[in-house]
Amino acid sequence: MGIFDIFTKQFIDVIEWVDDAPGILSYRYPMQDREIQNGAKLTVRNTQLALFINEGKAADLFKPGLHTLTTNTLPILTTLRNWDKAFKSPFKSDVIFFSTKDQIDQRWGTSSPVIVNDVKYGTMRIRANGTYTYKIVKPEIFFSKLSGIQELYTTTDVENQLRSIIITSFASFLGNLQMSFIELAANQVELSQNLKKALAGHFANYGLSLESFFVQSISLPEEIQQYVDKASSMSVLGDLNKYANFQTAESITLAAKNEGGLAGVGASVGIGAAIGQSMQGMLNQNNSQNNTDSDPMELINKLHDMHTKGIITKEEFESKKAELLKRIK
Repeated sequence: MGIFDIFTKQFIDVIEWVDDAPGILSYRYPMQDREIQNGAKLTVRNTQLALFINEGKAADLFKPGLHTLTTNTLPILTTLRNWDKAFKSPFKSDVIFFSTKDQIDQRWGTSSPVIVNDVKYGTMRIRANGTYTYKIVKPEIFFSKLSGIQELYTTTDVENQLRSIIITSFASFLGNLQMSFIELAANQVELSQNLKKALAGHFANYGLSLESFFVQSISLPEEIQQYVDKASSMSVLGDLNKYANFQTAESITLAAKNEGGLAGVGASVGIGAAIGQSMQGMLNQNNSQNNTDSDPMELINKLHDMHTKGIITKEEFESKKAELLKRIK
C-alpha cells in the first residue's frame, strides 16, 4: 500500500441505517474505498437486522442493539478471513441491513382466470384477488435467494415472484377442493385461512413469514355468472305450480285494494280468478310442451335439425338417436 492510498482510504467507525423508508426490504451499506475500523460501532434498530457478507456469502448476523465490531463479535467472518484473534487492522466487508417490519397491504390477483372443477357446475374459470402481509425473518435465506448485494431491494422487486407463488398455490389448492363455487364464495374466511397455511412454507423458502392472507373477492366470467344467477333463481322459485298459486293470491290481494266497495271486491275476485286461469293455462301449455319433448321421434327430428345446422356432430346425433330409439316400444 502506497502512502497516498493511506490518505485517500476512508475508515468507518459507525455503521447504521437511518432512512429505512416504507417498501425497502434491504439496504447495502456503501463500502466503496472504505474499510471498517476494528472496534467500530454497529447500530441495529428495533425493526432491523444486519448481515455481514464475505465474498458473496452470508457471515455474521446482528440483531437489534449497539454492537462493537471485533474478532469476538464477528466469529464467522474471523474464521472465513483466517484472522488471528488479536487482529486489529481495518477490514473490508459488505454489510446489508434488512427491514423486519410487516409489509402490509400487499396486493395479489389472478391476471387471467384460473380453471377449476366445480363439483356442481363442472369446469369453470374463476378470478380472485385479495391482500397479504409478510416480513423478513431469515435474512441469510432472503439474501441468498432474492436480494443479493443490490444496493436497495424493495417490495416491488419481489412482488411478481410472490404473486406467482400465490396464484400457482391458489389454482392447485382449488383443484383439489371438493366444493362448489357458491360454497367457495360463501366461505372466504375459511378459504383465506387454509390458503395461508398452504402458502406459509413457500414464503419460508425465501426467508419470509406470511403474517396474513385474505381472499377478498371471487368472481366468474360474466356469461357464467349469468348462468349461475339464473340457476339460483330457478332454485328459489321451486315448484311452478306453487309459484303460480302464490302469484294468483298476490294478484287477488292487490286487486282487492281497489276502490268500489263490495262490487269492487267482487270484481277483484273475478280478476283474481282470471289471473289464476291464465297461470294454469300457461302451466298446462308447458306440460303439453314437455310431453311433446319427451316423444322420442320428435326429439330425433330436433336432433337431426341440430345436426344439419352444425350444432352437434354426426357422432353425437347417432349416439343420441340410438338411445332414443330404444325408448320406442
